Amino acid sequence: MPATASNIDPLRRIILRSAGASGAISVLLAAGLLRPTGVLAAEWNRPAFTATSLSDAIKASGLTGSVESNGIVIKTVEIAENGAQVPVEVVSNIADSQTIAVFVDKNPLPLAASLNFAKGTLARVRLQLKMAESSRIRVVVKAADGKTYHTSREVKVTLGGCGG
Repeated sequence: MPATASNIDPLRRIILRSAGASGAISVLLAAGLLRPTGVLAAEWNRPAFTATSLSDAIKASGLTGSVESNGIVIKTVEIAENGAQVPVEVVSNIADSQTIAVFVDKNPLPLAASLNFAKGTLARVRLQLKMAESSRIRVVVKAADGKTYHTSREVKVTLGGCGG
């Protein structure tokens, strides 16, 4: 199709609008009014993720005092041939689940994941965990009323995935 004024004008408008939007974003970034790190990176609990013991990680997560619950389902393999990729699915059937935290007891850094859920959503997640060695996977769920619940499951690992 040969270039004519009728099919070049819409393309020119799109390019000009895009350039204008890029310029506006650049000005906002330069002025410090738009901070991409604040928008793209959610707050995270550094003490919980860097704790080296299970009890310290649970305490730093604010999930102490949990009670055993069969309302949490952990689906995973019994034996993982490679600890670098252990598939895990967690489903919380606890009403108004707000948070799911996944801990691997014997990992150098036990807190593997912490996820927050909006009210009314199904608290369900699939993860690929790294496991240093055979260990218990512990899941702690916090409900909207502030109560915490936990369950766990043992997974045997034939080849560790956390180095050393």
